[in-house]
Amino acid sequence: MKRFCRAIVEVFGERYLRSPTPNDVARLLHIGEQRGFTGMLGSLDCMHWKWKNCPTAWAGQYAGRSGSPTIILEAVADYDLWIWHAYFADGIYPKWSTIVQTIRDPHSQQKKYFAMKQESCRKDVERAFGVLQSRFAIIAGPSRFWRKEVLHDIMTTCIILHNMIIEDERDLNAPIQDAVEAPTPTIEMVIDENLRFEQFLARHKKIKDKNVHFELRNALIEHLWEQRNNFEN
Repeated sequence: MKRFCRAIVEVFGERYLRSPTPNDVARLLHIGEQRGFTGMLGSLDCMHWKWKNCPTAWAGQYAGRSGSPTIILEAVADYDLWIWHAYFADGIYPKWSTIVQTIRDPHSQQKKYFAMKQESCRKDVERAFGVLQSRFAIIAGPSRFWRKEVLHDIMTTCIILHNMIIEDERDLNAPIQDAVEAPTPTIEMVIDENLRFEQFLARHKKIKDKNVHFELRNALIEHLWEQRNNFEN
């Protein structure tokens, strides 16, 4: 099994664990716009996989919320449950400009509506974890392997096979009928290997700006409420 997992990762990892291409981004943004969240790429969350045979010396380091050692899978999933990796999040994540969180105890009707829509979208990744575990029993129960590298290969293999199934079934019963008819990409993804370190720091600082985070959330609240009113009228 170890060799099988290693072979799957080496042969299919580049395709099924890729970063989003311009076509992928255009499709995801198109679906996000349909759901009322302009600029949404996916939802972010974590899954705990119990490590039954964790070495005793590491048990404290890997202790999860239950007190037992766990390996944490952090993943991003889109509407059709394809698993990527990083954007919608649970409340445990920082208030960054690229992450939109729900509102705890919303009071106004606008905020209640936003929280309902946001939590609905965030369930994408939770559904993806549920489907992943139902398809592959090996990650549904405690892991009995000792080495972290083996656990990594097993989880990665399950994700690759999961994405293969999603790709094969993507358009069979799509709830969003025109999701496959996303417009031709107009986004240019520029990858500059010589990007200066100062530019990286500036972008990283902007991403971590809490003010931008709240500005984005407030703009989405207004946008969703306006969409709702237009639909009702």
